[in-house]
Amino acid sequence: MSQVKDATTRYKVLDKCFSDFRHRYFIDDLIEECAEALKDKDIINVSRRTVLNDIAFMESPEGWNIPLERLKDGKRVYYRYRYRDYSIYNNELSEEEVSQLKTVLETLGRYRGLPSTEWLEEIISNLEYRFDLKAHSENVISFEQNKDLKGIEYLSTLIDAASNKQTISLQYKNFYGKEVEWTIYPYYLKQYNNRWFLFGWNKDMNSLSNIALDRIEDVTLTDLPFRENNDIDFDTYFDDIVGVTKPDPEVLEQTIRLKFDLKRFPYVVSKPIHSSQEVVDEDEGIIEISVRPNKELEALLFSFGPQVEILSPESYRQQFTEKIQENLKKYFPVQKGCTE
Repeated sequence: MSQVKDATTRYKVLDKCFSDFRHRYFIDDLIEECAEALKDKDIINVSRRTVLNDIAFMESPEGWNIPLERLKDGKRVYYRYRYRDYSIYNNELSEEEVSQLKTVLETLGRYRGLPSTEWLEEIISNLEYRFDLKAHSENVISFEQNKDLKGIEYLSTLIDAASNKQTISLQYKNFYGKEVEWTIYPYYLKQYNNRWFLFGWNKDMNSLSNIALDRIEDVTLTDLPFRENNDIDFDTYFDDIVGVTKPDPEVLEQTIRLKFDLKRFPYVVSKPIHSSQEVVDEDEGIIEISVRPNKELEALLFSFGPQVEILSPESYRQQFTEKIQENLKKYFPVQKGCTE
């Protein structure tokens, strides 16, 4: 992370030098200026390659596309912006926009220090330097997050692989301890219930796999040709389910009618179970959702306990009735010889 901050410092120094039309900055001068700015961090030497790479980045589309000129002074070359008023840190935002941006930085800053967020640190640092903004030291917002979540260290690698369409070799351990190695073409990542899931084509199983990151043991990038995703639109893939698990093909979408007690009903209205949720009877606390039932929906409905009743369809209601009866046996076992 310190390397990100060092790079940001060098960008700021180079921008200042390129903007200075009173002096001529040759490559050795730029190296010296960068080293001077970093000496408080016990960095004595800044290499020529480092500064040239910084300049190349600033000129690239990934950087700022800076309009840099290389002007000759005899056999030597000095660097200067083409325009006197140009700077990568020009602040052309209104006061309202600056305030909004500061709020965004404060929000993103809550994720600083988490594994696999070095890219976020670079974005925040660049914005802070560019617009001379610093987030408040006092936190006023908090997010639900699991800092100790296993597998989160692979998140940035998987995001890059999916974005760059790069095939990966993945070692996976299921809940029963069995380890397998798969070749995966990563397509999409989704977070649900404080866990991350990778969706990609599994070459070994010849099907789409849903892989929980906390079950991944290792990820390796490979040079194998990538299999393009031409079949699945992930913008709509999850529209007919709750969570991330697709049920078997024979499980069709159905309209499920639920009745909540009047204390729970307002919360369910404010935080819908599914995007298809509609209120059927406000006085009775009845809603409907149109989904393909899966294990996440089942777990969610059970979490409401006695505050929800499945009214229809009868087949789904019966499934829950049987599971409730099985559960009751654990708390109220049938005693042999009981005549009541």
